[in-house]
Amino acid sequence: MGKRPSIDYQNWWQNIKHHRYIRFFLFVLIGVITYGLLVTNVIPETLEVEPGSISDQDIRSPITIEHKTETERLKQLAYESIGPIYTKKTQYVENQIARINEIFQTIRQVQREVSERIDEIEALEAELELIAEEDVVDSSITEEDIPNEITLEEQVERVRSIIARQTREEISDETLITLLQASPENLEAAQETTASAIYDAMNEEINMDRTEEAKNEAERKVVNSAVDSSLFRSMIELVRFGIVANYMLDDAATEEARNNAVDAVDPVMIREGQLLVEEGQMVTSETYNQLALVGLLDDHSNVYPFVGLAIIVILLISMLAYYLGDAKTSLQTNNTHLLMYVVIYTLTLVILKLISFAQISEVTGVTYIVPVAMGTMLITILLHSRVALFTAMIFSIVASVIFNGQSSGILDYSHGIYVFFSSVAGVFFLSRSNKVFRILQAGLFVGALNVLVIIAILLLRSGQFGWMEISFNLGFGFLSGFIAAVLTLGLLPFLEAAFGVLSTTKLIELSNPNHPLLRKILLEAPGTYHHSVFVANLAEGACEAVGANGLLARVGAYYHDLGKTKRPHFFIENQMKIDNPHDKISPQLSKTIIIAHPYDGVDMLKEYKMPREIIGIAEQHHGTTLLKYFYFKAMQNGEKEIPEEEFRYPGPKAQSREAAIVGIADCVEAAVRSMNKPSSAKIEALVKKIITDRLEDGQFDECDLTLKELNKIAKSICETLQGTFHSRIEYPDEVDEKIEDEKKEGDQ
Repeated sequence: MGKRPSIDYQNWWQNIKHHRYIRFFLFVLIGVITYGLLVTNVIPETLEVEPGSISDQDIRSPITIEHKTETERLKQLAYESIGPIYTKKTQYVENQIARINEIFQTIRQVQREVSERIDEIEALEAELELIAEEDVVDSSITEEDIPNEITLEEQVERVRSIIARQTREEISDETLITLLQASPENLEAAQETTASAIYDAMNEEINMDRTEEAKNEAERKVVNSAVDSSLFRSMIELVRFGIVANYMLDDAATEEARNNAVDAVDPVMIREGQLLVEEGQMVTSETYNQLALVGLLDDHSNVYPFVGLAIIVILLISMLAYYLGDAKTSLQTNNTHLLMYVVIYTLTLVILKLISFAQISEVTGVTYIVPVAMGTMLITILLHSRVALFTAMIFSIVASVIFNGQSSGILDYSHGIYVFFSSVAGVFFLSRSNKVFRILQAGLFVGALNVLVIIAILLLRSGQFGWMEISFNLGFGFLSGFIAAVLTLGLLPFLEAAFGVLSTTKLIELSNPNHPLLRKILLEAPGTYHHSVFVANLAEGACEAVGANGLLARVGAYYHDLGKTKRPHFFIENQMKIDNPHDKISPQLSKTIIIAHPYDGVDMLKEYKMPREIIGIAEQHHGTTLLKYFYFKAMQNGEKEIPEEEFRYPGPKAQSREAAIVGIADCVEAAVRSMNKPSSAKIEALVKKIITDRLEDGQFDECDLTLKELNKIAKSICETLQGTFHSRIEYPDEVDEKIEDEKKEGDQ
């Protein structure tokens, strides 16, 4: 027959397309293909250079990384740049004055004790004299009871036992004796002068180097005071003891300041794209270390980029698998369409990879010629626009890796953005129509959008570009859209034929009256042919009313009763001037013949390798409806009750909106054809009754028609029927002929 069967009719695909793991295998295949095409773009570049050699190219960093050695060096310099921090200890002056006051208070305390001892001795001596004068023999007080006076040595020891240990070790006995022998007035003056001198001196910052100077200055103040000169030596010793360094090294503050200085040092970063060595520049030891740090001198395999790429690919394919499994498109269950998606995806990626090799040329912007919109345009036409939009995102990510040849890093964001907009542009323009001229228009639209995106990219780079460079970039971008349209038009017929996709072009081809099957219907069952044409008109309008594929419904209606050609005279539309053969056979036999016609048609359609959508309409247009006429006839003839299931079509029920609408139109056309004097009201009532009966019978349970859409379908069918069965004005000649015929009939 000269037909090339689609893959759905190939035995090897028939054997595996319904395998439980076939979808998993296809997604794994997409992942392997993606990884294989991208892996060469993530292999770390290595250079053969030595310290002291001259670089023959500009070398830029492929990654952003911290130069930890340099960072540590700067932190060490910052740490060492902070000198010792000294802090004035304000509490020192209070502590030292408290010590001096303690000495004077202790001196006064001992002086009081000495004075009390003297008073006690004098009192006892006076009492003894009184006893002696009165010649008291038996007295309780004797000379032995009179205590001794406290000696200076004892007074000194007493003072030392009271004052703090550090103080008693620093103060000499001479000073203590002098103070012990001083009068209260002189002692008070000495205390005030000494404390004042210490306070004045220690109000200033006194470090270890200035301690002696501060003591000498305070000593001069003591000497120049109005205190009794006999106390000068003691006061000078106390002043020199009291004055200590109060401007001390603060270890905690020093460490904190140094740590703050270290924290303030920003990490030394080698940025992605940073120029490390210019062409013709000598490679110093420092730049050599930088090259080693960014991985350009690694002589061992680095697996990290490969693992990272694998993770990215797994994430992309997992998201794709989830989306295709969740989105309500043919890819959700149709593995043939999924295989076609794999082919389009792979073909697009191969083209991206081949174009990426042009980066080695010196032609400016040549990579913008990549016709990536071809992939999304094919997916939009053959599958679904939503799938194409999701795929555009994947293409943009893949392109940012594939076109990284002129980028210092792993990703080239400019090409990623360019590919995204280019891919999406074709989807938007073809989402409502995919006719040939529309594809060419889409190519122009993609090219124009490519130009705008390239202009935006050039402006974002803020570089100095010559007119020649700009012209090349824009020219290649516009040419990309044209090439994408040409490739789409060229590949579309092959993909349609290979995967049995029912595109608009294919549907138009199948609607040609010269198609062998349509000619078979016309010649062998002319009544069925005209019935099918009428059903096609009704179904197309109803489909367009609810947003279904009207052209598919029309073509499906042409072939839906192909099975009637096997026994055409058993169907009323083909019974011209002959007796009805059903009147001579049993209802059960009639039922068998009538019910067989959808499946006889399916067999013939499969023999001609017709698209499965057309086969589905032929098989499903009656669903599981009941042959009421023959069922009731059998009930009348039979003695026992007959189950309805014996007179129902075996199905399946309509699986698509188009199949359901063709079934409604088929039933309506047959019913209206049998009406006597059809009117608008009668037609409308009949159409609604047929749809209601099918709805209540559950014939729409397996397709996604809503009640709102069923109302639209009824309205559309009624409008079409009213246009066909409108009242016609009878012209005079026709009236005369009609009267003449009536007269002849009356004469007869």
